[in-house]
Amino acid sequence: MSPVVKRKGERTGIPVKYLLFLLTILCCVLMMITFGTSVFNKPLNTVIGYVVVPFQKGIHCAGQWMSDKADELVAIRDLLDENAKLKEMVAQLTEENVILQQNRYELNQLRELVELDQQYDSYEKIGARIIARDAGNWYASFLIDKGSEEGIKEDMNVLAGGGLVGRVSQVGPNWSRVTSIISDNSNVSGMTISTNDNLIVSGSLKSMNDGVILFGQLVDSQNKVEEGDKVVTSNISDKYLPNILIGYISKINLDNNNLTKSGYLVPAVDFEHINEVLVITQQKQAVEEP
Repeated sequence: MSPVVKRKGERTGIPVKYLLFLLTILCCVLMMITFGTSVFNKPLNTVIGYVVVPFQKGIHCAGQWMSDKADELVAIRDLLDENAKLKEMVAQLTEENVILQQNRYELNQLRELVELDQQYDSYEKIGARIIARDAGNWYASFLIDKGSEEGIKEDMNVLAGGGLVGRVSQVGPNWSRVTSIISDNSNVSGMTISTNDNLIVSGSLKSMNDGVILFGQLVDSQNKVEEGDKVVTSNISDKYLPNILIGYISKINLDNNNLTKSGYLVPAVDFEHINEVLVITQQKQAVEEP
């Protein structure tokens, strides 16, 4: 027999319309089986258990991690905002505390000046603020904000704290220079309150490192002057008004001549911390004039 030869374009097998019809019937049958029976439930559940559930767990974990990170970012942002506000509050409170401390310090300074003013109420005085000083730890020489326009003159006595600071040594229109009693070239005629014995108080910046200045030429033949005695300006001083407190005797030594004594004196004024002073507007020469 000769082989059958297929012609070009000739179709073989099941026609397409019949194949489509069969597939439709198969789908319907499978749908009925799926909804009407539990034949595919177990295999389907197995597939879901091995594939879908782990995938869902992974998605859940990833979502939870992202949610936690988002919450952490929000919390960090809130903490940063709160920290910034707290820093601002701390800075404000620190500034207010500094102002309060400064006000309290100035109040104490003014209270001391008022007490000093009352202590020497027989003298007319004017208040002044220190605006500059020479280099060093001590107020050996400094400028105040009052001058000739306010009636300041040379050799006027200057007070602060507990007593004598020094005298006006130079005067400008709106400023004056004060040379204090601790300056190396300063000499003040003083006397002891207890015995009225005269002595000379000499400034010494070197000894001020130990908190004292020098005194000498004390004639104490009866040995009545003791450590702790007050020393004030004497009546024989040519530039300083009398009875202004200079300081307290801290140590007494007998000189080599066995006639006079010398030693150390603690100033009544804290020469390391001065901000305001009182200038006595009377001069010694003018007071002594008849």
